[in-house]
Parts: sequence; structure tokens; C-alpha cells
Amino acid sequence: MSWVFLFIAGGFEIAWAIGLKYTDGFTRLWPSVGTIVAMGVSFLFLSYALKVIPIGTAYAVWTGIGAVGVAVLGMILFGESRDAFRLLCILVIVGGIAGLKYSSSS
Repeated sequence: MSWVFLFIAGGFEIAWAIGLKYTDGFTRLWPSVGTIVAMGVSFLFLSYALKVIPIGTAYAVWTGIGAVGVAVLGMILFGESRDAFRLLCILVIVGGIAGLKYSSSS
């Protein structure tokens, strides 16, 4: 169950990182509220995952999920570059996340 919590935390990390773009420097109320709530939920589920998963593994996977998710959504929502090298780098991060998951004893 701790891995489920970690992936939920990663999903909310993506939400708050993308939400930051919409807050306009925390000058827009509802995007700011949503971003802050997503931050709290992300940290809450990360803390649940840390009861079982080692901190080094959990933090790396959590940030990796966020990095990949935000990079992909940046391409979709904001027209960021989709060049082959960038996509390759994203795949390397995904490989690292998978490696950490499958090498973990928890």
C-alpha cells in the first residue's frame, strides 16, 4: 500500500507544480488555493509512504514522478519542446523510477 501512497503523492506533486503556473505568483485566488491543497495532499501521502519505503528511494521516486509528469504536461499544455533528446531524457527518468521501485525491498 505504501507504493500506492507514493504514486498518489507523485500525482499531486504534478498537480501542484502545474498549478503554480496558473497562480500567477499566488495573485489568483482559486488556482492558489488548489495549488496549496495539492501540496498538502502530496506531502501527506508522501509521509504515509515513508512509513515503509526508505527516504532516499521514496524522495527520488516522488520527484521523478513529478519531473516526468510536469515535463509531459508542459509539452501538452504549454507547447514546450518535444524534441527527441528531451523525450529520451524523460525516458531515462522513467527508467530510474522503475529501477528504484523494483530494487526496493519494501
